Amino acid sequence: MDPLILSRIQFGANISFHILFPAITIALGWMLLFFKLRYNATGDSAWMRAYFTWVKVFALSFAMGVVSGVTMSFQFGTNWPGYMKTVGNIAGPLLAYEILTAFFLEAAFLGIMLFGFRRVSNRIHTMATVLVAGGTTLSAFWIIALNSWMQTPVGFEMRDGVAHAVDWWAIVFNPSMPYRLVHMLLASGLTVSFLIAGLSALRYLYGDRSESMWKALRTGVFTAAILIPIQIFAGDQHGLNTLEHQPQKIAAMEANWNTGPNVPLVLFALPDEAAKENKFELTIPDGASLILRHSASGVVPGLNDYPGNHPPVFPVFWGFRIMVGTGILMLVVSWSAAFFLKRRHSLPKPLALAMVPMALSGWLATLAGWYTTEIGRQPWLVTGVLKTVDAVGPVAGSHVALTLAIYLILYVLLLIAYLGVLVHLALKAAKDGDASPLPGVLDAPLSQPVAQPGER
Repeated sequence: MDPLILSRIQFGANISFHILFPAITIALGWMLLFFKLRYNATGDSAWMRAYFTWVKVFALSFAMGVVSGVTMSFQFGTNWPGYMKTVGNIAGPLLAYEILTAFFLEAAFLGIMLFGFRRVSNRIHTMATVLVAGGTTLSAFWIIALNSWMQTPVGFEMRDGVAHAVDWWAIVFNPSMPYRLVHMLLASGLTVSFLIAGLSALRYLYGDRSESMWKALRTGVFTAAILIPIQIFAGDQHGLNTLEHQPQKIAAMEANWNTGPNVPLVLFALPDEAAKENKFELTIPDGASLILRHSASGVVPGLNDYPGNHPPVFPVFWGFRIMVGTGILMLVVSWSAAFFLKRRHSLPKPLALAMVPMALSGWLATLAGWYTTEIGRQPWLVTGVLKTVDAVGPVAGSHVALTLAIYLILYVLLLIAYLGVLVHLALKAAKDGDASPLPGVLDAPLSQPVAQPGER
């Protein structure tokens, strides 16, 4: 059992599980703030019902993200000591900034969001939501800064085989960081929008016609319909940046073997790295050149220019296509749902049924994009600085295999439990409708906001 392969699988499994939850919390914090601001502006308790349904999802996702993030950080020392030994002077501070400026902010004020309604003033409760939402985005900022630096490292110098920072501004705002950050924030927005829309559609199918359901459903659908074309544009710009700084990754994404003009867009193929060719190709003539160079005669890099220095083609090629295909499906579903909600104020049952599994489409697209990005960096752990094979620690393959098996079993059980809780919350909300009182409100009319402490 090769400890390198097993360690890569283990870290990949861990980060695949972990990223599911920040993909929700990053944007869900802002969605909760929207619900709260709408309640403040209108006094309509349906907005607060939507808030309290989804703040439970936020709390659960935050807890799952914390637990899985801790086990992932331990692997830097156990499985990948060469990583921190070589670039720890840069990675360490960036990870510390994320904890000090973002994690503590989220953890400190989440309790007020969950339990502070009617116990603190409305202004304080709203401000807690603002701070938690800002904390999630700040957390994403630092993590994406580190990941982007690993993709396009600048602002450092090597001394005796160890990276030392010489320009922190350049390190944080490295060439790919702005594109990657925007792409990830939009991905989180789409993940949350489809999650809210999908679980609201489940409530709709169970006969729930409450105002809180309609408000959540419309918010999810219309947000997704707005964000998906923006994401398509941002993804295109991110691809052009990758073409400039990591051309071998683009070559793998396109399964293009020979550099040249008039390169077709490969829709379907089975890349064969041994033969350096694609089998069963389905292509659009000049498509890759048009997309990447905006000219049919544009030159697209080929894999043969990077012998031994390009990523495995098959997973990068198909990961990219799964991400793009899911994005197109998101566009069709969100715009269809927006049309019916806007024009007919209802959802056809077939569309509602389709929206339920689409609740997890953001996860699928995020994972596919993450695999494209991370596998596309291989064989480098830090591009041009540290190869993956040079960072793995002297851990016995049998030990890694044992912990990997434990991780996988635990993650499957946790994921099943997590999804079960989401469905339970949706069905409970469908059953309760708008009948149950808001937390802390027993006798007050639900149509009007109750006077807050300090606002009498």
